Amino acid sequence: MSEESTAYDASRIVVLEGLEAVRKRPGMYIGSVGQRGLHHLVFEAAERALEEVLDGTAGRVEITLTADGGVRVADDGAGLSVEHAGHTGHGDGPSLENQLTVLGCGVRPVNRRSLSGGFSSLGLAVVNALSGRLTAEVRRDGARWVLEYERGVAVAAPTRTGAADGSGTTITLRPDPEIFDTLEFSFDALAERFRELAFLNRDLDTTLTDDRGPAAPRAVRFRFPGGLKDHIAEQGDPLHPDVIAFEREYPDMGGTVEVALRWCDSPEERVTSYANSRPTAGGGTHELGFRDGLAAALTAHAREHRLLAPSDPDFTPAQLGAGLAAIVSVKLDRPEFEGATRDRLGNRPVRARVAEAVREHLTAWLHANPAQATAVLTRISTATRR
Repeated sequence: MSEESTAYDASRIVVLEGLEAVRKRPGMYIGSVGQRGLHHLVFEAAERALEEVLDGTAGRVEITLTADGGVRVADDGAGLSVEHAGHTGHGDGPSLENQLTVLGCGVRPVNRRSLSGGFSSLGLAVVNALSGRLTAEVRRDGARWVLEYERGVAVAAPTRTGAADGSGTTITLRPDPEIFDTLEFSFDALAERFRELAFLNRDLDTTLTDDRGPAAPRAVRFRFPGGLKDHIAEQGDPLHPDVIAFEREYPDMGGTVEVALRWCDSPEERVTSYANSRPTAGGGTHELGFRDGLAAALTAHAREHRLLAPSDPDFTPAQLGAGLAAIVSVKLDRPEFEGATRDRLGNRPVRARVAEAVREHLTAWLHANPAQATAVLTRISTATRR
């Protein structure tokens, strides 16, 4: 190979900036150009609106799969600022024009109220860049404004189209067929995630509607005022009527822990964990702490009531899962994710604090409900002897 053919210097480096970089390497921003990436586009579009509900500046969010293959995300908040309407964004956050064209603009700092845990959230600009067509409607101060983009580029200046009743922001997008391998959204997959977000964040009120089949449209509302407890209460074949649930804040952990659990008449274990509303399939310190606290409380109660002989070893976390349905959710100001896919929580103080909270609350429940406690411990003892 000649020296000329192998020469490499700064003149050969191509620097991609802004939305051009997103369109050139979409997988770096949304994970894939398949259905998973397509759904990520919807979550990015919805995240801002959902966080407005959590902030108390909006009441509900409506997501609609439209008949023409697009997605519409609407909220009833105050309406994002529009520069052409004279709103500079000061006091309201960045203008909508900037949020749609500048990467990371409008994305909030990571904290315990972040719905993505700070993972791959780059805001509306990514959604705009990967949409063949995007229309934003703002209803604010009695006026209705419309902004239109094609593949991230503004078609025209924001236009005032008349008066508006109420307030809010609506983003309607159609994924770009030049980017995605599929344009088919899965209602069930989207519903599963919005349902998760709703029971993990009890203030959320979200509706997902599918208008693609006009003969049989469907809509599901996701709202869990009781949080995790409401979700666990839906699990079938309970071994005991109560759902054991609690929430506690630990300043030294930098966040809160919420747990709901119940044993069911089933051989399977159904324990799921989340950090800042992000699924942690790899577990981590919060899940380890949950299992530590569970084993400590149940072992102590079994010994106190002589359900374990003095020579019997303590229960181990691995022995307690049969029939257990539980959700462990922590919300941290500074979450630390580990693993190749960042699906495992690594914050060290979390384990001890979650274990402490579980041990104390489960111990109190066992003492207050002796008949239910006996049923649970009998089930565990039977399972460990198999």
